Amino acid sequence: LSSDILTEFRGRSDEIRVHPLSFSEYYAAVGGEKADAFEEYAFFGGMPLILSRPDDTAKMNYLKSLVSEVYLKDIVERKRIKREDILSATLDLLCSSVGSLTNPNNIANSLNSKQKLAGENTASANTVKTYIGHLSDAYLFEECRRFDVKGKDYFDYPNKYYCDDLGLRNARIGFRQQEMTHIMENIIYNDLRIRGCEVDIGIVYSTEKNKSGQLAQVAREIDFIAVRGSKKTYIQSAYALDTEEKAMTENKPFGLTGDSFPKIIVRHDIRKRWYDDNGILNIGILDFLLDDTLV
Repeated sequence: LSSDILTEFRGRSDEIRVHPLSFSEYYAAVGGEKADAFEEYAFFGGMPLILSRPDDTAKMNYLKSLVSEVYLKDIVERKRIKREDILSATLDLLCSSVGSLTNPNNIANSLNSKQKLAGENTASANTVKTYIGHLSDAYLFEECRRFDVKGKDYFDYPNKYYCDDLGLRNARIGFRQQEMTHIMENIIYNDLRIRGCEVDIGIVYSTEKNKSGQLAQVAREIDFIAVRGSKKTYIQSAYALDTEEKAMTENKPFGLTGDSFPKIIVRHDIRKRWYDDNGILNIGILDFLLDDTLV
């Protein structure tokens, strides 16, 4: 685990982060039809040994074994986990809710409600927060914080958690819950991190009429603010913009930033890239993942 390395070699080493394969690396190895490779990548992830497994069953078994026999056992032994049931349930909830806003309180309340825990068996928010830290330290998840674009400040909670490798996430939940909207968002986040970007969720505000006809401040979300060096890029992940209303929803936050940094909408429903009248780039997911010059 990263903290063990830093403690053992403090002041005498550099830490170099090695990620699972990006889609461009994965595709360079497998070749063939890009869309087919993307579907495989979204399902099995980018752990390198996946490429050497002969069939789907072998790939699934390999990923399941990694989660249970390597990651979880390592965390339990090294961190001397007392409540393996809470650690396991927290992992399941994070896997099921990638790309959704949450916090330790919400997770603890969900666990207590779902499992009907009572008395000393109740999951506390502090325990959940500690276990999320362990899962992040083992490179199973990364926390993505919300940032007020104009206020230049971070929110404490809620935040989002993305899986470092979707194959491990899918294995944990039995290769169910394949919601491409959330999976695509997770893939984009991972790709930005592999490119060396610092990534936040952007929050901007607009003044709109509420149901009572009164003006009120409404928070709008930009999926990602990617910063690498002096370069900043705003990115929205949109599976499909098949109606004008959906297009307006995705575009509106960009117009509220008050700056001229590049803005991109990554989509699953187009192949050819194009710019709209506001200078916003619309680009297909495959094109985006295979072009490392954009961000």
